[in-house]
Amino acid sequence: MEGTTGTPEHVSDTVSGTVPDTYDEAATARWAAEPDKRPGRTAFQRDRARVLHSSALRRLAGKTQVVTPGTRNEAWDASPRTRLTHSLECAQVGRELGAALGCDPDLVETACLAHDLGHPPFGHNGEQALNDFAKDCGGFEGNAQSLRLLTRIEPKRFVHDDTRSAPGEQNGELVSVGLNLTRAALDAATKYPWPRGAHPTDPDSVKFGVYEDDLPVFEWARQGAPPYRTCFEAQVMDWSDDVAYSVHDFEDSLHAGHLDPALLLSEPERNDIWAVAIGRYVPKDTDPQELADALDRLLGQEWWPHHYDGSAVAQGRLKDATSQLIGRFCLAAEGATRQAYGSGRLSRYGAELVVPRAARNECAVLKAVADRYVMQRAEQEALRADQRIVLTELAEALTARAPEGLDPQFRALFDTAPDDRARKRVIVDHLASLTDASARTLHTHLTAPR
Repeated sequence: MEGTTGTPEHVSDTVSGTVPDTYDEAATARWAAEPDKRPGRTAFQRDRARVLHSSALRRLAGKTQVVTPGTRNEAWDASPRTRLTHSLECAQVGRELGAALGCDPDLVETACLAHDLGHPPFGHNGEQALNDFAKDCGGFEGNAQSLRLLTRIEPKRFVHDDTRSAPGEQNGELVSVGLNLTRAALDAATKYPWPRGAHPTDPDSVKFGVYEDDLPVFEWARQGAPPYRTCFEAQVMDWSDDVAYSVHDFEDSLHAGHLDPALLLSEPERNDIWAVAIGRYVPKDTDPQELADALDRLLGQEWWPHHYDGSAVAQGRLKDATSQLIGRFCLAAEGATRQAYGSGRLSRYGAELVVPRAARNECAVLKAVADRYVMQRAEQEALRADQRIVLTELAEALTARAPEGLDPQFRALFDTAPDDRARKRVIVDHLASLTDASARTLHTHLTAPR
């Protein structure tokens, strides 16, 4: 972390080459030691409360999940999900699945609540625009931004940085350590435990979990962890994320009137779905017949919503189908993992989450259906093109006029940044913190003729 050097004095809990598999003192340590304010709460209950009460979590209410917040479908008032509702639903799924497997439920819920905190306005569309803008200062990745937010940006705890003190001065400048979560919570929220360009099997992958500036706290959180391996709780979080957004995006596509279930029986439409799935959601060598079998298994369930007209009865049946799908995917992972590891408590690096290929294919088919019938709609592509223009122009305007346009928190960081690269990262941090609406408002303000 910026303003810290070496290993903090309180980190005497290093696991010294061993692989942590329990919630021991090392797992519950914090970067900056702090006493409990109220006895009786566990370290992970405190972590959960900190994320739940964070302004970063609240801001997700104004960030795109699939459909932009504030938009309304002419056919149905779909009340589309946002990043916040998705995170809350992911947390509910992850908490129950984690508890069933022996994880600390508060730890898994914390990871689920935190997993999307770093996502910028306009969803993955905004993520790509920011990555293009930040290519010369370390790039942008929503998961790496989440770690940065948890450990640096979200104001909660501050420490004195003596490396910035004047000669002879003690207790130097106050530096943020973010929410100061436990080691296990930071590890559980890390979906991609490697820096940019260091993917263990695909050097060209755009996915990574830490910026160069944040390597000290990342390495602290990963002490004792096998390289590149995600902890068990992070695997539960990742599958819960897949389950929540695949099922709920499918539900929203029906509820908004974008998908006629009868289309899933049409061969040309099905071929389009397989193409989308193989292009984005399953390995490239997946046999389309596997995907056809996966969809047919779902279509064969008695609870499958073969018809939807928006009536109260249809809404109830669709909600039941949503519950059935979530249960189906979670029970598949729970059963396969228990078969592999037995009935004991599973945590940290003592096990791997086992998700049967059939369940992954069913989940991928649902993702592809929502992609095909919602994200690929012509009006959505037009909206995404406009969003890319807004965010690109806003980044350029902030670069030209900063510190004008920066919130006080980021203005102070901009003023003390040591070089142009660091100042650009501050601009990226500010842009990533904006909601869809606030990004448009700031864009209008900074680009309006003077």
